[in-house]
Amino acid sequence: MSAKSPVSPAPQADEPTSGSRIPKFLKPPFWAQILGGLVLGVLLGWLARSQDISWLVTTLDKVGTTFIGLLKLAVAPLVFFAILVSITNLRKVNNAARLATQTLIWFMITSLIAVVIGLAIGLLTNPGSGTGLTPKDGAKPDHAGSWIDFLTGIIPTDVVTPFTELNVLQIVFMAAVAGIAVLKIGEKAQPILELSESVLALLQKALWWVIKLSPIGTVGLIGFAIADYGWDLIGKYATFTVDIYVGCAIVMFGVYPLLLSTVAKVNPLQFFKGAWPAIQLAFVSRSSVGTMPVTQKVTERLGVPKEYTSFAVPFGSTTKMDGCAAIYPAIAAIFVAQIFDVQLGVKEYLLIAFVSVVGSAATAGLTGATVMLTLTLSTLGLPMEGVGLLLAIDPVLDMMRTATNVAGQAAVPVIVAAREKILDREAYENASASPLDGFDGVADEPQVAPAAA
Repeated sequence: MSAKSPVSPAPQADEPTSGSRIPKFLKPPFWAQILGGLVLGVLLGWLARSQDISWLVTTLDKVGTTFIGLLKLAVAPLVFFAILVSITNLRKVNNAARLATQTLIWFMITSLIAVVIGLAIGLLTNPGSGTGLTPKDGAKPDHAGSWIDFLTGIIPTDVVTPFTELNVLQIVFMAAVAGIAVLKIGEKAQPILELSESVLALLQKALWWVIKLSPIGTVGLIGFAIADYGWDLIGKYATFTVDIYVGCAIVMFGVYPLLLSTVAKVNPLQFFKGAWPAIQLAFVSRSSVGTMPVTQKVTERLGVPKEYTSFAVPFGSTTKMDGCAAIYPAIAAIFVAQIFDVQLGVKEYLLIAFVSVVGSAATAGLTGATVMLTLTLSTLGLPMEGVGLLLAIDPVLDMMRTATNVAGQAAVPVIVAAREKILDREAYENASASPLDGFDGVADEPQVAPAAA
């Protein structure tokens, strides 16, 4: 007899009984909770700054940093087991190598489009002019990224340090090697695979508990940004800030919809209806990896097969960064060059495009894009003090950058699945507007694999 019955699924332990269920009108949807957190955060931040309430500033800071700290706590093991399991899941899909190649190609295509848009905006607006900032306002970072660091840093010297220092690129490398080894060993490695799947489910569940705290985290993160930076600082970087937001908006609401409608032949509005919970969580959390379970869930509900989604989304969460690794470094390089009065030519612009397309894995799905920025500046020979100029405004920019990253991480699997004729178009058209409300953090069991193992 089979241990699993196809009918009568076991009841969930945490499922509320009808008597204890909270009425809907008393439990606003997740998007409304996030929006409420944003509004409350802005009000508290403005109050703390205008009235100089130091304890409120400290409280907002602690709430925000605690939330981000909880997200980062799960990053290292989540990335390792997600990549390992995702590689082994490709065995269940027809043309796995073709799917992986197509995913990488479309990652690169969209990154190239994004960096071209970033360069065009930077050249049109001259973000470094008229800011009042000077080279002495900048400060060198403690460590500047270089191509030698990037290439040699992929391979770890031991198996512990990447987890303690949160070197996501090295964690991805080890997970990929382990996943390929599991595939090669076959049946003997099945216990390892089952353990990895169980640990991944446990991590996703724990991370979901953190994600449910997002409305509270939003209050702290947005509130502290307003209280600490204020509108005066944003005013100095007004053109640069607008450039980043406009560039990200063009990619998110222009490029992706165009590709979805022309290449995937699907309704772009339906994509945003289904993917919006992941995009809004990314905006608040500023972490692609922290948002990864939600991104994977909404991508599945948009009709992309689970076996392919479980590869494409974790892979994208650590390498697909159109906001942080394409638009941002392109505009930032022009900004820094103008502050330091350095002339950039065609060769430098081509280098920016090359770094953005090839080096995006350096951002590693964590909050901030300092590694990618230092890599770009060092490649161009621009002063590293430029990083110090941009760190002050970085959290405000990172929200929009990360939202763009996650939108791309969901859009590309839809495009590839549609091209490969494995997209469930009926599921896509019926994707829920707020799937987070019924999502408990653990991926659903696959129903029917697209191909035999």
